[in-house]
Amino acid sequence: MSTSTLTVAILAFDEVEALDFAGPYEVFTTASRMALRERPSDPAPFEVVSVARHREPVRARAGLTLLPDHGVADAPPVDVLIVPGGVVDAVMRCTETLRWVAQASERAPLTATVCTGAFVLAASGALTAGPVTTHWEDQADLARAFPALEVKAGVRWVDQGRIVTSGGISAGIDMSLHLVARLAGEALALRTARQMEFQWTRH
Repeated sequence: MSTSTLTVAILAFDEVEALDFAGPYEVFTTASRMALRERPSDPAPFEVVSVARHREPVRARAGLTLLPDHGVADAPPVDVLIVPGGVVDAVMRCTETLRWVAQASERAPLTATVCTGAFVLAASGALTAGPVTTHWEDQADLARAFPALEVKAGVRWVDQGRIVTSGGISAGIDMSLHLVARLAGEALALRTARQMEFQWTRH
């Protein structure tokens, strides 16, 4: 359990799945709010920022507009990197974004993906082997594209230690609660899930 504030950076890109982005954002910001409610004099456990290629607005899948906090050029040091999914064809061709993802993941103690974010992390070179998962609809494609990965079906998330991958949308929320439990304790994760009125599936 950390005694200082951890910076959680969530990647934003055009055609990102809105809930893949917003689910982890809500979990970590709610966790900080719950922690400060109980111990207002302590530092917040998490500070959440969004990072995109540039600081211009990003158009998420279905049209929601997001305004990133940072571009890759001015992004802060990252403790937890979250790579959400969505339509990832363009971001997987963006060498600038992939370079930042690889560098941030190398330096961060913990990197996590939601849904097809696993493709982005693998394309960056930061995810090269071991058990992983993604949305059920994309598991076969992930296995074909990156045959060194051991793609798991029928699981909500896979925790390798430094890298954690999850299925889509609600599985990303489950995984984010799991990360809160890892980093700041299960009690805070449970309070966070209750505050969000979310039924946390822990496996």
